[in-house]
Amino acid sequence: MSSPAPSLAGAGLAKKKLEPIPFKFCPECSNMLYPKEDVSRRKLMWVCRTCQFSEDATSTCVYRNILNNSAGETAGVTQDVTSDPTLPRSDVPCPVCEHPKCVSFQSQQRNALTGMKLFYVCCDCSNIFQLPDKPRDQTEGN
Repeated sequence: MSSPAPSLAGAGLAKKKLEPIPFKFCPECSNMLYPKEDVSRRKLMWVCRTCQFSEDATSTCVYRNILNNSAGETAGVTQDVTSDPTLPRSDVPCPVCEHPKCVSFQSQQRNALTGMKLFYVCCDCSNIFQLPDKPRDQTEGN
């Protein structure tokens, strides 16, 4: 059995455009073709499960699972977040509709650069906003 090709992610090479993995259909009965190994020839085949049609595969890739491991800062915020009783309420006015009540939560991104960011969601119009950063007092850091 052969080993899979090495990944380009750890090699530091430029990201190459991934070829699409198309669905294949049987030319005889129009059912979908499925990947199957021809053990005697050690080849990958596309095979029809209905009429036994088969053809050689042109690519060895039959499935690709691409994971996106970056979460947006406001990931998971839905329209119902304002009715969540577990989230803290604030008296910060919404910059869009000036409604005086909002729900607050921390950023969903976790890294050293983001620090703790607070996001607010207006209880009236569901606008998501942040308060502007306050300038640091010069005596704080010394």
